[in-house]
Amino acid sequence: MGSFGTKNTVLPGFGPALGYTIFYLSIIVLIPLSALFFKTATLTWDQFLVAVTSPRVVASYRITFGAALFAASVNAVFGVLTAWVLVRYRFPGRKLIDALVDLPFALPTAVAGITLASVYSPNGWLGQWLEPRGIKIAFTPLGIMVAMIFIGLPFVVRTVQPVLEELDQEVEEAASCLGANRLQTFYRVIFPTMLPAILTGFALAFARAVGEYGSIIFIAGNMPMVSEITPLLIITKLEQYDYAGATAIATVMLVASFVLLLSINLLQKWSRRFAE
Repeated sequence: MGSFGTKNTVLPGFGPALGYTIFYLSIIVLIPLSALFFKTATLTWDQFLVAVTSPRVVASYRITFGAALFAASVNAVFGVLTAWVLVRYRFPGRKLIDALVDLPFALPTAVAGITLASVYSPNGWLGQWLEPRGIKIAFTPLGIMVAMIFIGLPFVVRTVQPVLEELDQEVEEAASCLGANRLQTFYRVIFPTMLPAILTGFALAFARAVGEYGSIIFIAGNMPMVSEITPLLIITKLEQYDYAGATAIATVMLVASFVLLLSINLLQKWSRRFAE
């Protein structure tokens, strides 16, 4: 039996590999996050509370996290449907659709925002038909949700797709032979296997939406108390040289995102045990 850290790998060794890993994570993650907390620590507790609980800031929290939750939920449904179609069906243009799924990854966020604003504006391709019917998307909170759905969809599709590709269809055939209909087969056989991947995709889409800035500001309208997202408010604080106030708001968002992601990871562990 080999000792701890001595398993043969292609890496040069446990010690150097661990050292490089810690150094890299420190430079990329730990030091910037530490600077965030240290700058926030220059505020007194009362100043911190005032900075993070003002009506304008609370409204931005509600818009950002609410829209991100809605967008991630929509992507959890339609992302699974998209992954299912791409894996289970063969049709003309399938490879093109599969490539288009990754478009939000490659497209600059500012370009995405300008495109969405142009399409859904009152005189845009879709906006000119929607607005006369009372559906206004551009420059409203609904536009924020549309932008978040756009940038979050690939996370769900690319997380669920490999699971569907590895899923043994003989299990579905066995369930059918035992008398299960399609709905029962999906919920009792397929869905428990996909659930951890769906939750992972949901978490990634949610985290991406919470921190999104470029694709939202062009379509949001950016009206305080109405359609102002928290990242924009942080930028506004920085432009006003209120660095401590900006880092205080960023700290709240960081802690909230960490708690939510931790909760989802715990839920994933539970779902894996349930599936087993």
